[in-house]
Order: sequence, then structure tokens, then C-alpha cells
Amino acid sequence: MRPIYEKIKRRADILKRRMKKCNLCPRKCGVNRLNNEIGACKTGYGVFVSSYGPHFGEESFLVGNGGSGTIFFSGCNITCVYCQNWQISQSVKEKKISVEKLANIMIELQKMNCHNVNLVSPTHQIAFIVEAVSIAVEKGLKIPIVYNCSGYESLYTLELLEGLIDIYMPDFKYGEDSIALKYSGIKNYVAHTFSALKEMHRQVGALKIENNLAVRGVFVRHLVLPERLTALEKIFQLISSISRDIPVNIMSQYYPAYKAHHYPELSRKIHVEEYNEVFQMAKDFGLKIIA
Repeated sequence: MRPIYEKIKRRADILKRRMKKCNLCPRKCGVNRLNNEIGACKTGYGVFVSSYGPHFGEESFLVGNGGSGTIFFSGCNITCVYCQNWQISQSVKEKKISVEKLANIMIELQKMNCHNVNLVSPTHQIAFIVEAVSIAVEKGLKIPIVYNCSGYESLYTLELLEGLIDIYMPDFKYGEDSIALKYSGIKNYVAHTFSALKEMHRQVGALKIENNLAVRGVFVRHLVLPERLTALEKIFQLISSISRDIPVNIMSQYYPAYKAHHYPELSRKIHVEEYNEVFQMAKDFGLKIIA
């Protein structure tokens, strides 16, 4: 049961106030986004949605028969040089929409028989998302809400999402900060992502699947990069130290995109042997592999 309308709205107001010297994510840009100053996420004030609709390319337990109701937000709080969605993550060309429109999109996805509302790259627009949820709940939103993020999250922001998010789906991209800085332009990635995952697990627990559909819980995605670049052992060690009931999706679909060709080590697809090595390593740490 989600908190009542007034309680959700109060959380949105708290998050908006934090945009005055923005610290919604660990970057803590400090820009006044309430005054439409642009942060590292490429957004100022407002909701920017690139597209939405049923998506059938997510994990099977999110897709089901009706699809995962994805909402792709423009901009991003990290800057991966190999981003496969760079056209929408690294610039904001879309027109701003109202919070009411975002709430109506959530209801529309439910009416389209999507199994969940899947918020893709929500971190930097979370204040408006929470406000939209408060409206959508009043209008009858009942399907699970999925928080589909990079893992680079602020604990204080996550704490305000407790009871609102049903399924957390963070990436765990890197096991060393130097690698995160080089390829995604962010500092202290490992500690922030570890703390965020721990908080997510505290809130929603193990992934719970009913009738082949996820209804609650947390799972992690890891995109395999060429040349074992991501300090894999550390990633899996950290996940398993929180709980071995956190499943991991080992993703094989890397291809050189955006600025990847400027980095020789990133300029090819992965080999089957590289994927199999990562898969086995996750199993060796006692983690369940999902797809």
C-alpha cells in the first residue's frame, strides 16, 4: 500500500527544495534548477520525456504478455562514453511536459495492460516523478513502479522513495572508482552504488515473482565490457556481501556506441569467452543469474 496523496506530495516538495542547490544525486552540482539552471544531467526545471510505451526487450518477468510500461526520461546524471542511448541521455531536445501529463502517461500505460511503470533514468527528474505518482495514485495507479537507474544514487533521495518504488533495477557498472571516472565521468561510484543497493534491498527485499511477473524486490544489471574492464570480482563480492538473494542479469549486448571508438579497449563487441567468464564468476560468488 502506497502512502496517501498528501504524504507523497510532501516528499515531492522536499525533493524540489533540494533542487535549489541541486544535490539529488551524488554529483551535487549545486546549480539552482528551480531557476532552470542546467546541471550535469543536462536538465534544469521540469519533466523531459523522450518516449513511452510497452517495451518487450526487458527481463521476461517485467515484460510478461503486455510489456513493461517504459518511460524514457531525457538527460542522465552520468556520462558513459559508450552509452547506447546517448541520443536521449547526453542531450535534451524534447519539449517539457507537465507533471499532470506524466501522471496521465502512467495511467495510460496501465490501461494499455502493461505490467509495470518502468522509469528509465529517473534520478535527475525524481522530484517531478514523485509528484506525478501522487496524482496517478489518486487516479487509480495500481501496477508496480520500477526504478531503472545507473546505481549512482543519493541515499537521502532513496529514503524518500520508500513505499513508492516496488522494484529497484540498478546497474552495478564498475568495481573501481578510477574506471568509473574514466568511462562515466563520476567520482566515488563504488561506495555510492554499494550504499544505494544496500538501501534498495532494505526497502524492498528479495525479488518476488508471482505468476511469472515481478511484483517487488531488487535485482542488478551488469553490462559486460570488453577486456575485463570493470573490476568484476569487486562488483560481485559487494553484491553478495549485501545478500546472495539479489539476482544479477549479466548483459551481453555491448557494442561500441557514442564515443567508444575513442577508446581502443572499448571499440569492439565482447567475445563469448568474456561473457562466459563473467557469468561463471557471478555464480562462484553464490549469486543467482537471471535474464
